Amino acid sequence: MHLHIVCSMIVHMHTTSGTPYGRAHRLAPLSVTQSDRDRPGPALIERMRSTFPAEREMDKMLTRKMTHRADPAYAGASLERMTEHLTAFLSNAVEGPFRIADQRWFAGGASKIQMGYTLHWNAPGRGASADRMVVRMEPSESVNSTSRAREFQLLKAFEGVVPVPHAFWVDAEAEWFPEPALLYSFCEGVTKPRATASGRLAGIGTNFGPELRQRLAPQFVRMLATIHTFDVGEADMSAFDVPPIGTTESALRQLNRARRIWEEDRGDDFPLAEVAANWLERNLPTLDAVGIVHGDYRSGNFLFDENSLEITAVLDWERGYLGDRHRDLAWTANHAFGHMAEDGKTFLASGLVPLDEFFESYEKLSGLSVDPARLRYYTIFNSYQLVVSALASAYRVVHLGKTHQDILLASAEPVGYLAAEQLRKTLEELL
Repeated sequence: MHLHIVCSMIVHMHTTSGTPYGRAHRLAPLSVTQSDRDRPGPALIERMRSTFPAEREMDKMLTRKMTHRADPAYAGASLERMTEHLTAFLSNAVEGPFRIADQRWFAGGASKIQMGYTLHWNAPGRGASADRMVVRMEPSESVNSTSRAREFQLLKAFEGVVPVPHAFWVDAEAEWFPEPALLYSFCEGVTKPRATASGRLAGIGTNFGPELRQRLAPQFVRMLATIHTFDVGEADMSAFDVPPIGTTESALRQLNRARRIWEEDRGDDFPLAEVAANWLERNLPTLDAVGIVHGDYRSGNFLFDENSLEITAVLDWERGYLGDRHRDLAWTANHAFGHMAEDGKTFLASGLVPLDEFFESYEKLSGLSVDPARLRYYTIFNSYQLVVSALASAYRVVHLGKTHQDILLASAEPVGYLAAEQLRKTLEELL
């Protein structure tokens, strides 16, 4: 049966569920107008929350997004205003005198406002110091509505375990900054070779070249194995929900989050997205072990030193959660983030390592198995999530003028259609 026929059949299906955590109440698209999405009222927000129950921290972030959506469009940050917010925050957080200098914008990243600065202060245990830092803040609305509290806790957890920025402070509830903000140390390094023109869109598709990837790939795989085998009981994980092993709740929580974002942000109808969401809900995998999922582990989200060829920092933990390691494995191996090797036949996960070698090395380093069925599920889920981000959230944020990265987000649309085509091919093989 051809997929376009299946689309027309599945998109009209309805279902309810009595599971304890709660499946989405219906599989057909919700009837929501574009004006409702632009200016959502309390009834619509509550409808989204009840229809797609997600983790409590994600529910809080998405509810905040929708509550503030009708606020005035993004007016543009300035170094002066950001410095004022930073000064107010530090006046409360730092004991003794301090001075802020060398403020500058960082252009990297597709979703956050990032300002670099040097803090001259009396650092606890170190005395007079001049520390290069970064304040990382949400714009009025982001293509990824994520938690600064989670990001802060993950950076704290992995300091000294894998290379990460030192997290100094977090304004998780936006008490001092206009939006939730994280303050951490500046890390030296680059996301891609200075000589390459690849990877311009948030590091996607970076070509490191044979010699560089030979040095980086083993580090890259080893650090992912370290993340997945980290003892979650060793750190403060209060911003995270712990999913029960032996159930499908972990996968359902992530699917509900993605489906909620799709319904909150999308413009046009897109039956393929409904087909994918329905398949994902009918085929939820059982969780075999709880681990920390980075959520965006790929090229573009780590720094390395071009002289030592050592990875200096793993970045962008904003999508992290406790769940199934296969979500990360499938994300790292996603076709949107890699490319073919010089032979034109071998696909390189994140432009670094052949797929078979990636999974084999990961199993040896982590002691964890790679289950083909779970990997297939999260491969489909990740393609669906890319469609949601590129064709729904990016569209809505640009449409409402809510971000400083409107041109970049608009240019991400092709990534969404590439993911949709991969989704179509995979589902057509299964249906």
